Amino acid sequence: MNLPFLPNHDESSFFDFISKQYPGLTLGGNSGGVFPGTQESSRGGGALTVPQATTVLAIKFQQGVVIAGDRRATEGFQIADRRIEKVFKIDEHSAMAIAGAAGPCIEMAKLFQTELEHYEKLEGMSLSCEGKANKLGQMVKGNLPMVFQGLVVMPLYVGYDLKRGEGRIFKYDITGGRYEESDYHAIGSGGKDARNTMREHFQRQLPEAEALKLALMSLYNAADDDVGTGGPDLVRGIYPTAKFVTSQGITDVPNDKIRAVYDVLLAARRSKET
Repeated sequence: MNLPFLPNHDESSFFDFISKQYPGLTLGGNSGGVFPGTQESSRGGGALTVPQATTVLAIKFQQGVVIAGDRRATEGFQIADRRIEKVFKIDEHSAMAIAGAAGPCIEMAKLFQTELEHYEKLEGMSLSCEGKANKLGQMVKGNLPMVFQGLVVMPLYVGYDLKRGEGRIFKYDITGGRYEESDYHAIGSGGKDARNTMREHFQRQLPEAEALKLALMSLYNAADDDVGTGGPDLVRGIYPTAKFVTSQGITDVPNDKIRAVYDVLLAARRSKET
């Protein structure tokens, strides 16, 4: 695809520049018409069916924040994907997880990465943790026209604030409103079930291993009660994904480590039921 000529500009926001110069390339840029692929279903009165991402969560611990999510995407009453990635590294000290319409959610994550890289190249410095959270809120607000077509994007943003020396968790509403959580949060179809587990077991200043265990247990309990949330698939070897966000940067939790945690959790669950 040949991109049109990009005029000179000095805007530090890549998202604002694209929205002004080429609105059709943004998430909400097609708001004047029907979203591609949905016209026939709209005329026929049928519901729009697109893959939906489900349960993601974040928990604070001693050194920062752990952010995790299941791997299932559903389309109506069917499983659309068993291995979808819902947790993304944004830069060296921040990550986001997605819930909602899978395609627009992933597109927003990639656009957010580009937005922060663009700002750093123009300004010669990174945005603060607060600034990144505000910027993501603007992008969620820009997606509002697509919400009325059923394409909701709900991010969960976490970052390590180098000035404060602590991890931070931010949630959003569909209008781009930004709200900070002090200890933990979960969103998606199984978010309520995950929050119930975290509410029961959370303690402040958790060690890293205990925070990961709580995150994985919360996802397991959410999958137990919510049909849209995927738990550990022992046959296919598919497990939730998780990342640690600390002052040292972003660390991916290896699949083997997640499997080992689930082996212990499931063994304990079996012993209670026998």
